[in-house]
Amino acid sequence: MNKAELVAAIADNAGLTKKDAEAALKAFTDVVAAELKKGEKVSLVGFGSFEVSKRAAREGINPQTKQVMKIKASKAPKFKAGKALKELVNK
Repeated sequence: MNKAELVAAIADNAGLTKKDAEAALKAFTDVVAAELKKGEKVSLVGFGSFEVSKRAAREGINPQTKQVMKIKASKAPKFKAGKALKELVNK
């Protein structure tokens, strides 16, 4: 499912216009991104949680040259599915 299909499904399910559904989806993604940028966690009970995972600096190997290189520390967004979502998917 791509973004346009998701917007159409939200519009049908919630009885909204596609324009309103797209605005709601954009607002949701903007709020989640802003909270993750601040280092906060966003939890949706029964669905899952979004959080930031910290990756430590480490050494890696360039597969083309086989040279050792330093990889900087970074942060990555992470989603952890909730119990109800896991049970729904596994039915």
